[in-house]
Amino acid sequence: MFIFLTHSEDFMKETKRRLGDRKDGYRVRNLDSMHVIAPLIMPNRTDNEAVMNEVLDITNLNKYLEKKNADNPEFKYTFFHVILGALAKTMVLRPRLNRFYEGSRLFDRKDITFSFVVKKKFEDDAHEALAIIKVDKDSDVSPVEQFYTKVKKIVYSVRRENKKDGTTDIMDTLVSLLPLPVLRFFMRTLKWLDYHGKYPYSLMKEDPYFSSVFVSNLGSIKMNASYHHLANWGTNSFFVVVGEKKKRPFFKEDGTFELRDTIELGMTIDERIADGVYFAKSVKILRHLIENPELLDLPINTEVDV
Repeated sequence: MFIFLTHSEDFMKETKRRLGDRKDGYRVRNLDSMHVIAPLIMPNRTDNEAVMNEVLDITNLNKYLEKKNADNPEFKYTFFHVILGALAKTMVLRPRLNRFYEGSRLFDRKDITFSFVVKKKFEDDAHEALAIIKVDKDSDVSPVEQFYTKVKKIVYSVRRENKKDGTTDIMDTLVSLLPLPVLRFFMRTLKWLDYHGKYPYSLMKEDPYFSSVFVSNLGSIKMNASYHHLANWGTNSFFVVVGEKKKRPFFKEDGTFELRDTIELGMTIDERIADGVYFAKSVKILRHLIENPELLDLPINTEVDV
């Protein structure tokens, strides 16, 4: 049995900024030689992708959502809110998942942030918005409620008020003002600034590729995919694809089976930020949280026994 504690020696606490730290992260010092040399041998994040796929039994999750939606709220609780909550809680308990490499150095990210796309309508030419949500690691509000409230606000602003997100506003401004050669030079300059830890925070906070986790909810559009690449732009080290809900057989010891509702998660992560054992234990706690969603009604930093 593993016991994951939020107050373990591995948990990153707020510290005073030191030389070599960034606006968005604290430099990890006293690294072993492998983690120092790794970004020099394979400097691009896309060269270091580790891919994990998990099929999860959502029998208990179905019951959990039925209770949450018993009063038939206008904006319903969904699998997506629970999965986001489980990922956030896992990241609080397993903070190395929130690390990133930039400038050939390893950093602990200061905040836990999630990015995903919100579609105004499920039509080919419908407007899309990029949502970025910051998790309150010290709140007594459960992770599911945190995401439910924040996602609801974003969805209503996009679908009812037709508001643009900050990311789209910035891109539209750059494309409208700068010719392609100048825009190319501008983007290279931003990349250089990021490498040296000087990337403007005003742009960083609106850029989904600087988030802890980028999530693609393909199940909402009836699609399945087990993999999405990382990007060399920004600092995002963790991409999650949520597949479509479907029934799969679960076999018993006597050879018989029963069909259960499941979802598949495809996870792509920068393998340099931790080792295989750390990833395996982290996936185990993620699975436990999704298959026992009542644990996500507790504060996000509550310890979990697995």
